Amino acid sequence: MNAIDYEHIFLHAPVGMCISENRVIQSCNEALARMFGYTRAELTGTSFKILYPTLDEFLRTGDRIIPIMNAKGRYSDERIMRRANQELFWCHVTGHALKPNEPLGPGIWTFEDVSEKRPVTAELTPREREIAALLVEGKTSKVIARQIDLSPRTVEMHRAKLMRKFDAATSSELVHKLVGVQL
Repeated sequence: MNAIDYEHIFLHAPVGMCISENRVIQSCNEALARMFGYTRAELTGTSFKILYPTLDEFLRTGDRIIPIMNAKGRYSDERIMRRANQELFWCHVTGHALKPNEPLGPGIWTFEDVSEKRPVTAELTPREREIAALLVEGKTSKVIARQIDLSPRTVEMHRAKLMRKFDAATSSELVHKLVGVQL
């Protein structure tokens, strides 16, 4: 019986994968490098911040991940990320902490490009991207407000702007358009 070559499996998995520590990519596979438009060598040793549209979004996402990783040891969401050519795209991200007491310490992360199902069709501000990602998760304005430390009225204002940008008449229509469902 042949030994299983886990490194080969990791490098050639059909989904983007990386091993990170303190939000720095320690190793990644070919699929992740291709998805973001870099080489594996360019990503190795690099902070996740180059994969985010803005530094602020990188920081806020890290702040959002910590309590969830502390509670569950894993994290998952869909968010807008940035390729090397500056193109923005929706990405499903899942992570697992290897040390329960270190949520951003050593971890395994997967990235799935969902832009074919959900293209980025409107110019959004960083805050609108953050709120759009939380709306897609099914969160209410009050929950979003608590989670990102805004007033519910401010979240509603951003939701209204999103509805205009996506030409949505209702909140459910907005969510459908955000996830790429044709009504």
